[in-house]
Amino acid sequence: MQTTQKNLVVDTLPSITEHCALFLDFDGTLVELAAQPEAVVIPPSLPGTLASLYVYLGGALALVSGRRLLDLDAFLAPLQLPSAVEHGAQRRNAEGLLISAPSADMRYVLRAAQDLLDSHPGLKLEKKNLALSLHYRHAPELEALCLSVMRAAVARSNGLELIQGKYVIDLKPSGVSKGTAIAAFMTETPFAGRTPIFAGDDVTDESGFSQVQRMGGHAVKVGAGQTIARHRCVDVQQLSTWLESALTEAVRASPQPGPRKLPA
Repeated sequence: MQTTQKNLVVDTLPSITEHCALFLDFDGTLVELAAQPEAVVIPPSLPGTLASLYVYLGGALALVSGRRLLDLDAFLAPLQLPSAVEHGAQRRNAEGLLISAPSADMRYVLRAAQDLLDSHPGLKLEKKNLALSLHYRHAPELEALCLSVMRAAVARSNGLELIQGKYVIDLKPSGVSKGTAIAAFMTETPFAGRTPIFAGDDVTDESGFSQVQRMGGHAVKVGAGQTIARHRCVDVQQLSTWLESALTEAVRASPQPGPRKLPA
């Protein structure tokens, strides 16, 4: 066992049984982080693994990401899973219904972010449907400046909230998070009544970790860093092995998959 300053993190990972609801972050969890958001490499086996887990869990599998829904669907095509995107600002439920938070006033943060980009070409601005991401991976020395400028812009805005991830500052509607998205899924078929499991790698995933653990479920932190999660994967590869092991156990227990159709 390893001890962190915040809690006890166990080396063993929870079992993914047919009675679980599985929630998975994307970047840094299912795929390795890339130099640019659009440059991620999708492991060839990933869409098939997710599709098989979806069937095994009777549809109780969802992606929970800061990405746009359009991006996730493109990366995993033709697979279209239930998803919470833009840090909970939008959610596609198991029936395919898109649910969106009220839009926030983005005028000041857009102007501030663009001014930063004009002065510092190493920064990258990612505009989404209801959110905004300012990436400084290629200019980490600008972290303090970016935070100061964007916090000032948020202070002038209504209904907007700032969260910081790995070399990125995200602006999203207030009151939504990965945790609120998971909570909403857990009130709906086929997620309701199951044991939730959420795996993620970033500070922005902590709200999801807190939510599933409050509900008696399991949180899995991928990679290093302080966390409230009680389980940890060393890296993306170990998480992939954990997911594939769950399928191996499922086949061993019941060779015939359930009737649930793949999402399309």
